[in-house]
Amino acid sequence: MPTMTELAAAADSDDPGTGLAAVAALRRLADELEALHVHNARARGWSWQAIADALGVRRQSVHKKHARRSVREK
Repeated sequence: MPTMTELAAAADSDDPGTGLAAVAALRRLADELEALHVHNARARGWSWQAIADALGVRRQSVHKKHARRSVREK
């Protein structure tokens, strides 16, 4: 897997194929990091509202995206 520096450089590429592939990889990485940190926050007793506030989204959005994952991981 490319490093963050490599992905950032690829995202700045003039080649659309390289740039779009880098954007897709960065999106997957961001989703994985979000899931990890949401799980950690829930494990520490954070409410869905507190997590939503930290992410700058609505509570319903973060709950819908992550609630089933949290239940399966227990």
